[in-house]
Amino acid sequence: MTAAEHPVVPRQSPPPDEEDGQRPEDRRHLFRRRLITATIIVLLIGVPAGYLLISAGQSRRSGQDKAAEAAAQGLRPGWPSRMQRRIFEVPIPGYATEVQYYETNNWKASRMYVQFRTTSNGLDNFLTNTGTGRAALEPGKVTIGKRDTDIAGWYFGDGVSWAGTTHTNKDPRPDQNITVDMTDPMSPVVYVVSAATP
Repeated sequence: MTAAEHPVVPRQSPPPDEEDGQRPEDRRHLFRRRLITATIIVLLIGVPAGYLLISAGQSRRSGQDKAAEAAAQGLRPGWPSRMQRRIFEVPIPGYATEVQYYETNNWKASRMYVQFRTTSNGLDNFLTNTGTGRAALEPGKVTIGKRDTDIAGWYFGDGVSWAGTTHTNKDPRPDQNITVDMTDPMSPVVYVVSAATP
């Protein structure tokens, strides 16, 4: 047979829907599988990464808050937490006003400085709940030393009717140095330094 008897037929391309030799259903199935795989990879990597970023941000903010609290010097307005009041045994009367506090901690001792204004009955309740009483207050006596006065930013000068007492407890319970401004006996201002040793 000669070449003339066998005509050359040009190679035909496959129909458009079968270009890669796969049926349309097979291609859709492959695409769906790849999409599911990509979604799973994104979830496996993205979710933990997002969680780590959020967690790191919260931890950083918490650390900054604690650092700011530790760096603060002197009293700041507000009530110490219930736990702080319990640890340092400073039972501030519930209706006290102008409450301020400051806490310091080191390897030797922890101290909480508290100042508040109360009523005559409030003072009695505070002293009783601390474990002492009004009879223990010595007129003209300031029981808070210079070091603590400087830390808290207090000034116990002349022209004020001071009265003070020191209430000691058995370790590990804290001791309290209490000084009261009795200039207005119906509205005394109480200053307390409660010190606990670890």
